[in-house]
Amino acid sequence: MAAATKLGPQLSLLVHLLIFSWYVFTIWSNCTLQTSDRHPGVRSYGGRWKYLTFINLVSQALFFGLCVLSDAVQSSVTVKQSRSGTPLLLTRLRDFYFSALAFPVGSFVFVSFWTLYTYDRELVYPKMLDEIIPIWLNHAMHTVIMPLLLLQMFLQNHRYPSRTKGIFSLALFAALYLSWVLWVHHASGIWVYPIMAHLSPVGLCVFLGGASLSMAPLYLLGEKLSLMMWSSTGNQKKKKK
Repeated sequence: MAAATKLGPQLSLLVHLLIFSWYVFTIWSNCTLQTSDRHPGVRSYGGRWKYLTFINLVSQALFFGLCVLSDAVQSSVTVKQSRSGTPLLLTRLRDFYFSALAFPVGSFVFVSFWTLYTYDRELVYPKMLDEIIPIWLNHAMHTVIMPLLLLQMFLQNHRYPSRTKGIFSLALFAALYLSWVLWVHHASGIWVYPIMAHLSPVGLCVFLGGASLSMAPLYLLGEKLSLMMWSSTGNQKKKKK
């Protein structure tokens, strides 16, 4: 059946189009900064693509682009047609994307960045970056993502996959990103984030392992919040392991 939503198809399309446009604008602003040549990380191996923040921005843009496509298709078909075929496939893909990647990875970027920033910003976002990246863009990359994800969760129901499938997909993403981080260090001799340069080999393993494992509770948090928000509709059910 068509996905449950607290908005009509046209209004849902408008909201998702606005959010998608915001992410496109944020990515464009990031990539066209006139001071980018002063950013040591952008000039080094891997460029922006070695940062989870930038990867997450692109991921969020792709997700909300998928939402726009799904809404557009849903708006153009009848209720009978929406029970099968392309609309249903888009809805399933959107739900899986949100549950396994968009919410846990976006939440991780928000929580990990501001936790480290509060403890010692030089470990994750050196003060010299304030002269390169505008404050609004910093918040667009690290803060606004969270309320937008919660808004999406509140406005549209997402059917979660089995926990095994969902957490495995998230773990695969984490493993691929960690492999990329280690390859960047191997190829260029630099660490993606300053904190890594201050850790011993054992400390680095603990840090990277702990960071990866922390994504699983964020996945479960998303599942729990979604269940709480939509339990009254009867459309959301707990998934067994």
